[in-house]
Amino acid sequence: MAEPHALMSLDDALAEVLAQVRPLPAHDAQTLPTAEALGRVLARGVVSLIDVPPADNSAMDGYAVRVLDTPQDGTVLPVSQRIPAGTVPSALQPGTAARIFTGALVPPGADAVVMQEQCEAIDEGERRQVRIGRVPQQGQAVRRRGEDVREGAEVLAAGLRLTPQALGLAASVGAASLRVARRPRVALFSTGDELVMPGEPLKPGSIYNANRFTLRSLVQALGCECNDLGLVPDRLDATREALRTAALESDLVLTSGGVSVGEEDHVRAAVQAEGEIALWQMAIKPGKPLAFGRLRRPQGDAAPAWFVGLPGNPVSSFVTFLLVVRPLLLRLQGSTSTAAPQGVWLRADFETRADRRREFLRVRRNAQGGLDLFANQGSGVLTSAVWGDGLVDKPADHAIQRGELVRYVAFSDWLWG
Repeated sequence: MAEPHALMSLDDALAEVLAQVRPLPAHDAQTLPTAEALGRVLARGVVSLIDVPPADNSAMDGYAVRVLDTPQDGTVLPVSQRIPAGTVPSALQPGTAARIFTGALVPPGADAVVMQEQCEAIDEGERRQVRIGRVPQQGQAVRRRGEDVREGAEVLAAGLRLTPQALGLAASVGAASLRVARRPRVALFSTGDELVMPGEPLKPGSIYNANRFTLRSLVQALGCECNDLGLVPDRLDATREALRTAALESDLVLTSGGVSVGEEDHVRAAVQAEGEIALWQMAIKPGKPLAFGRLRRPQGDAAPAWFVGLPGNPVSSFVTFLLVVRPLLLRLQGSTSTAAPQGVWLRADFETRADRRREFLRVRRNAQGGLDLFANQGSGVLTSAVWGDGLVDKPADHAIQRGELVRYVAFSDWLWG
């Protein structure tokens, strides 16, 4: 384990974390119904056993024709058959048209579909005809067999975190179940004698424990199980006991508070007694203190229980989770996308002073296509993370000028990007 570093860069700290953490064992993977796999990470790629679409079909409601039979605008053709989706058509008779609906099989012999808005139905008793208002092009409005997916193609790769559209694609190739990584098990607790739970009386000097709710929700949003151990007293013996309990069944033990160097900050000493730790002072704002390490398991398992200690201030805890814990949890699941979201470059409708640390500013998009800055960027101002819809990544020693393009990452991208 590396020795502690003073003001380590975020990139270096994250590189050290990801260099040590390995995906959960492949034999722990699970097979789930496709409908239940949202947010999970694929342990095995999905290969299509069929062409998609499986046959030529119509992209719209209209009339299937042969281009040779419609040499000019206004050609009138008899309607020889009606083809709803889900039925098998007969071959198209030369010199006729077939009424066809979206998704229906294109009849053999037809090579174009003319949308119904460009046609005029003519009914003369039992004799049905259609006037083709515009000469079609070869292949017009025909979705060709296999134009989306070819049989044998891998449509979803191992390591992909499954989105709603990915589940739809899996279903489209007939995948009724998916092989996914096991959910990482995360034990969570907070330290701080000043913390109380919502609903309890707020005594002088106390605050409500916001981090417990924020972190638990973030853990679950990233597809992990959360074992919430609640509050732990600011005592070394209590903290060590909580760590031993958490390490028994957890892949990651996550704490907030107590990772600084004050007399009441016992987490560092407790982790050193129960395992190994690197305590970093990262050169970011908010969120300078961060502890990373591993805990011994009493049963002597080869795989460690990883440990991350986040700062106690609620915005610091929230931001450092996104920056460091998010990629760690994705790595445990075998995700191939552990890097921070790329974000987009947007106009800053604000200005800031330079700071020696890299800053993550809480901002919100405005109606003019730019970004507004929350006025109070303090690490304890959780309202900034609710008012805002993302972060601006401001380089160290850089002052943002009004009108400058800055890199913006939406909160939703941190969870799904």
